Amino acid sequence: MKTIVIIGGSKGIGKSILKKHLEQHQVINISRTAPELSHENLTHYSCDILKDDLPDFAKIDGLIYCPGSINLKPISRLSTDDFKEDFEINVIGAVKAIHKYLSVLKQGQQPAIVLFSTVATKLGMPFHSSVAAAKAGVEGLAKSLAAELAPTVRVNAIAPTVTDTELASKLLRNEKMMDSMKERHPLKKYLNPDEVADMAAFLLSDKAAALSGQIFEMDCGIVNLKI
Repeated sequence: MKTIVIIGGSKGIGKSILKKHLEQHQVINISRTAPELSHENLTHYSCDILKDDLPDFAKIDGLIYCPGSINLKPISRLSTDDFKEDFEINVIGAVKAIHKYLSVLKQGQQPAIVLFSTVATKLGMPFHSSVAAAKAGVEGLAKSLAAELAPTVRVNAIAPTVTDTELASKLLRNEKMMDSMKERHPLKKYLNPDEVADMAAFLLSDKAAALSGQIFEMDCGIVNLKI
């Protein structure tokens, strides 16, 4: 049984990842709000990743950093503070968690880190300049750390397209928008959080022992296919 630390496991993709691991692993969730579930294998710590000191743990085998942002505005309406805030939640928060737990993680069983990017770093999309810039930083962090920490700790990132979570609710707020979003993707679908959780679980598992420094585009075809 491994010990998995999830930053931001109370909602959205993070919650699906948390639920995916509960039956077979000890799961520690760190987020501002507690998950709406309980389990003998789950421990929750209420914490703001950017403001609070993170708790200490004696054992960690996997670290997943889930917090993100979708701040979609034209560049004329994006302030420098908007860019700073997106960078802080997406990159600085991840760095803070890695700084805190790396020494313990290095002692873990086949240790791995999973971060989150977005398809918007590869696919130029209007109104995405702030979040795309921040997530590009996440991808650079993942690749650099994978090289630095090899062969002890594997580091990978997942870059999902639109996923049916509260964070993306403004993009999927009615049936017409849902249908339109499906039509934009060659596979005629967008993601549900359980699909992303499956990928995260795989990347944390020993089955992914040969994978590090990679960005996995879960794009439903929108980046890599032209049909």
